[in-house]
Amino acid sequence: MRKYCFTGLIFIFIGILFYSSVFLSCNSTSQPLTYASLSDTVHYVGMSTCRQCHVTIYDSYIQTGMGQSFDHATHNKSSARFYSHAILIDSIRNLYYHPYWKNDSMMIDEFRLQGKDTIYKRTEKIEYIVGSGQHTNSHMMNVNGYIYQVPATFFTQKGTWDLPPGFENGFNSRFSRKIELECMSCHNAYPEIVPGSENKYSAIPNGIDCERCHGPGSTHVAQKQRRELVDTSKYIDYSIVNPSKLPIALQLDICQRCHIQGNAVLNDGKSFLDFRPGMKLSDVMNVFMPVYKGDENAHIMASHVERLKMSKCFQVSLTQAESKSDESHLLRPYKNALTCVTCHNPHVSVKSTSSDHFNAICKNCHSSSSNSGVGFSATSTCTEKPETRNLAADNCVSCHMPKNGTTDIPHVTNTDHYIRKKISLAEASKIREFVGLACINNQDVDRITKGKAYLNYFEKFVSNPAFLDSAKQFLDDSSPDSIQLNFHHLIRWAYLKSDFNRVISYAGSSGDALERLKSTSLSNQDAWTAYRIGEAYFSSGQLAKAEVFFQRSVELEPYNLEFRNKLASAQQTAGGFEKAIQNYQFILNENPKFVSAWINYGYLILTVNKDVEKADEMYAKALALDPDNEQALVNKSGTKMLLGKKEEAKKLLDRVLMVNPDNAKARAMRSQITGN
Repeated sequence: MRKYCFTGLIFIFIGILFYSSVFLSCNSTSQPLTYASLSDTVHYVGMSTCRQCHVTIYDSYIQTGMGQSFDHATHNKSSARFYSHAILIDSIRNLYYHPYWKNDSMMIDEFRLQGKDTIYKRTEKIEYIVGSGQHTNSHMMNVNGYIYQVPATFFTQKGTWDLPPGFENGFNSRFSRKIELECMSCHNAYPEIVPGSENKYSAIPNGIDCERCHGPGSTHVAQKQRRELVDTSKYIDYSIVNPSKLPIALQLDICQRCHIQGNAVLNDGKSFLDFRPGMKLSDVMNVFMPVYKGDENAHIMASHVERLKMSKCFQVSLTQAESKSDESHLLRPYKNALTCVTCHNPHVSVKSTSSDHFNAICKNCHSSSSNSGVGFSATSTCTEKPETRNLAADNCVSCHMPKNGTTDIPHVTNTDHYIRKKISLAEASKIREFVGLACINNQDVDRITKGKAYLNYFEKFVSNPAFLDSAKQFLDDSSPDSIQLNFHHLIRWAYLKSDFNRVISYAGSSGDALERLKSTSLSNQDAWTAYRIGEAYFSSGQLAKAEVFFQRSVELEPYNLEFRNKLASAQQTAGGFEKAIQNYQFILNENPKFVSAWINYGYLILTVNKDVEKADEMYAKALALDPDNEQALVNKSGTKMLLGKKEEAKKLLDRVLMVNPDNAKARAMRSQITGN
């Protein structure tokens, strides 16, 4: 997934002051210091509450892409076409997918063919649809509150089904891609995540709601119920955020919270739920993108704000808007600049907005008679040839903001918000040269955050060891104090390099590392550090220490089933069978589709309880979920051998070697059966 950054950005920053309880009445001239919704004591009230007073806006907004961004999988919500031959094929993994309706439930079959025979089939119910349908519908399943993406996306512009972005080219994670807060919090209103989990939710709203842009509204509602009103033609109502009245930089931060999708690096102690309108985005996170020399014309799907900031129109208007100080500017900063809301009314669907609306905004500045609008001086009218203008129906956007493909989402064309002259073919085909990662929303980002950005990029986007080398340049370990300062990030760096001796060394250098790792948070930072240290000890054969750190990771993040599975494995290896059984049972009670727990539990039942048939059943359950799991195939071949079914064992080993011809264990076992 490629992201691009423009580094020469101009931002306006204002200091966020403490909340004052003084509010404007319609006759008041005193002003509070900041917005009520920035206070931690103010809570979200939900879209249905907003609707009680703002019904017209609600009815319009609910039809927008944001309003339609997320919902339960229903016939009405889906934009997909369902037909008998709506089959997706993963040719690399030899898997087929068929989405369909079963009464009012949306289902998906994953299956494999041998000739005309179906030799494997798994069926899952689709619980949620993500996307308004303007570009895509992606799909999610729910397993006891754990949310995962399923391997099927409908691309509405081309009317075709295909694997989702990131599932192609041998990277099909099938039904195991977690929908964590980073994803959920941009495609939806804020959910209620179960503390100590990565992707388990106790409540999930339906669609981006009013308070994502206006901030939590409990104070606003309470004031209006008390009839404390504000004349918003003269004053700012500080009980709720009106984005159009924010300084330009803060207004854009609301949009680019989600519309600069990239490599988001959270500040320590922050989560993806912490940003509120009126804050600087950099107070919560810094977003990085890779910069490529010679590829300035490429863009990703959610790059609207970043691309707009590259435009001369934006840069000139911002410079002129900064010079304004009259009262009308304070009430409507965007009126003197080119921002998102200059062209887009967030309450109105872009599908119902005519091209004349956008052309009028362009001509407001770019006409021979223009000398107002967003702050430009008069410029000439369009100089394109009349025949070209006629062909484009005199549509400014079609030439200067062309629709084209995005680098991260296939089968989709999107309006490029980098406003510029038409580019030539030669310009569009320049050689790409990687320059580095650059922060989109903060020019003064610190060194540690830069190091974290490279770690993120390696782990989530491109597993190139060079990014780990770059990360280390920003993470000092030259003294005990430096190790203390960069402790979590150095552990992560060494873990990603598989340098487990270095992980253990860092853990030892910090004094009592276990005592340091005690904090719970939505980012689960201490839990992950404890887990990585546990993995280092486990890999070095120090089982007792490994178990201690795995136990701490589970205490801090009890619903991370990977952590608990690793703890159970360490307990099992060390002979703590009863503890291991309890943890395997916890995992399978939480998520009966957790494949590796079935495999590990089956092995324990086989080796400790000597119950061959029960172990064989557990391996069968694992293979029903993942037919190519090498460990399950090898283990099940072993139980078939013990049951005297050598031919079945041989077939299972043949399947292993089809998946991975280099599996030495399977090759040795097969030789034992065949004698050659």
